[in-house]
Amino acid sequence: MICVALPGLAISTEEGQLTGRGLEGFYRAGRRVLSRCEIRVAGREPLPVQARMASADRARFVGTLRTSPQTGPDPDVIVERHRFADGTERITLHSAAPRALRLPVEITLGTDLADLGAIASGSAGPELPASVHGPGLRWSCATGNASVTAEPPPSDALASAGLLRWELDLPPGGTRTVELRVRPDGAGPLRTAGRAATSPLAAACAEGDDPRVPTLLRTSIEDLQALLLRDSAHPADTHLAAGAPWRCGLAPADALAAARMVLPLGTGLAAGTLRILARTQLTGPRAQSGMIPGPIRDAGPHLPPQCTGTEATLLFPTLLAEARRWGLPDRETEALLPAAERCLNWLRDAVGDGTYLRDPNPGGPVRCETQAHAHRAALLGADLLDACGRTGAAALREWAQTLRTAFREHFWVEDRGGGRPAAAVAPDGSPVPHLGAAAVHLLDTGLLGGGELAPGLLDKVRTEHLARLLGSPVMDSGWGLRGLGLKEAGFNPFGHRAGAVRTHETALAAAGLAAAGYEKEASSLVRGVLAAAEPFGYRLPEMYAGEQRTEGSAPLPHPAACRPAATAAAAGVMLLTTLAGIRPDAPAGTVTLRPMRSAPLGEIGFTGLRVAGARFSVRVGRLGLAMVEEAADGLQLGV
Repeated sequence: MICVALPGLAISTEEGQLTGRGLEGFYRAGRRVLSRCEIRVAGREPLPVQARMASADRARFVGTLRTSPQTGPDPDVIVERHRFADGTERITLHSAAPRALRLPVEITLGTDLADLGAIASGSAGPELPASVHGPGLRWSCATGNASVTAEPPPSDALASAGLLRWELDLPPGGTRTVELRVRPDGAGPLRTAGRAATSPLAAACAEGDDPRVPTLLRTSIEDLQALLLRDSAHPADTHLAAGAPWRCGLAPADALAAARMVLPLGTGLAAGTLRILARTQLTGPRAQSGMIPGPIRDAGPHLPPQCTGTEATLLFPTLLAEARRWGLPDRETEALLPAAERCLNWLRDAVGDGTYLRDPNPGGPVRCETQAHAHRAALLGADLLDACGRTGAAALREWAQTLRTAFREHFWVEDRGGGRPAAAVAPDGSPVPHLGAAAVHLLDTGLLGGGELAPGLLDKVRTEHLARLLGSPVMDSGWGLRGLGLKEAGFNPFGHRAGAVRTHETALAAAGLAAAGYEKEASSLVRGVLAAAEPFGYRLPEMYAGEQRTEGSAPLPHPAACRPAATAAAAGVMLLTTLAGIRPDAPAGTVTLRPMRSAPLGEIGFTGLRVAGARFSVRVGRLGLAMVEEAADGLQLGV
């Protein structure tokens, strides 16, 4: 169980006690400030009876005690613990005994002040010695200090054992609370970006026939709020951390992808993310000028690792163009336009006299996924340049047309089933035929003006073939889309990009299929992820095992998955809003609705979304007809 309010984390098992084993503990900015917090009441540990997430940043644990054997099997003391990501632990004892109780309470504390990477690799080191510090304890090492303060102050503190002790009097039916606060020395209270009044994400709500819908949307937004981080040098700008516990920093491609998926919650996150990444953009005369740096990422068993900087650079102009359609103000668009132009110039320079955008490393493959990103960036970038009165749009559209023609010739592998897109073309010109979730990016063509989608790299016939493949049991696990087809060599249901369900790509597939008119396949993916969300407490992980769903089964968690994760939480928003098919064109003062006519979840309504800088509410009935219930003044319904 992970409580998140970055840069704070609290990681626990369902037992409630923090024992110092594994990743357990309170963290601040990637350092474990408390690893052990074990409570004993009257010399005994409470018997755990329930553990649940109360919100993204808070967990509640309940345990019970019998203070007298003569009372029979019923417990007469309830121990309730609320654990917060900001480093607060609130412990409340409730007495149901018919007589007054005096209970000795002992809390054992400890920490190693290790960073998360060292803990994960098993090199954290031993617990540090404690010293008594005011109403609590303090630990020090060469890399930092941390302290715990208690309210009320303990009656006794034993530094050598890391022990705080109280004698608490409880009248019949009475309660007593002890609150612990842990933080690094010199650190003030945690002020998270997600809880501020200036949070860039709208607190939208959903309702409808399916009772799971409002819970998924609420939990997804809570997780997104918990993952928000401010730029330390420009605190008005926020971005999403990639995920907890492993990736609590900025991953450019993930941050851009997540901001794009949550445009229905407002353009503020997109603007902040774009400004932050524009400041990282490479400049100068070097070959990579205009590129947004990013780490290398595994690409599965059939392709070498890929550079996420390429994806981020291509997502930048795409997100800016679509944010403008959703209502990003002109002054903010204009301020970001030079960085978008540098991305598009990098694309033209990287392609050169050729047709395809190749891997940065010489001798690498030409990836299908990369061509889809590049094609979308070119078309949406051209649209953006035209709208802002800049030059270069014609050349981008001409190259996109050339790419479409070549792609349809070289990236299709014929077979008895009608064919499939190649995952890549190898340096020798041969196709890499393996079917994987990367193909969904061919359906994600991008939003243009008037509610129209940009053309894709596939023609209509081949789009239909791809839709049937994605909807088949080979790819659709019943819980979501597998990263690699079930029958492909190297398939592994837990494989990071070799068979596990990736929530982000499942949402892209559902949205792309619905937009292309393949609602049966899209509906199956939406229902599958919604079914998977329930056993995960509606906090979707970035990935989970791609085993086939059967009657009475549950999705298997992936041991290395981030949960919460930015792209997974954003996918929850995208999956649900796909049902309404909202396609705004704020500069033109219109919004077009293309709801899923099959209404796979019955009636569904959204309130508090954002279009053109104002609240937007929409309802889709059981017959698949959409109706706007609230919108900005002057916003017209497109056709």
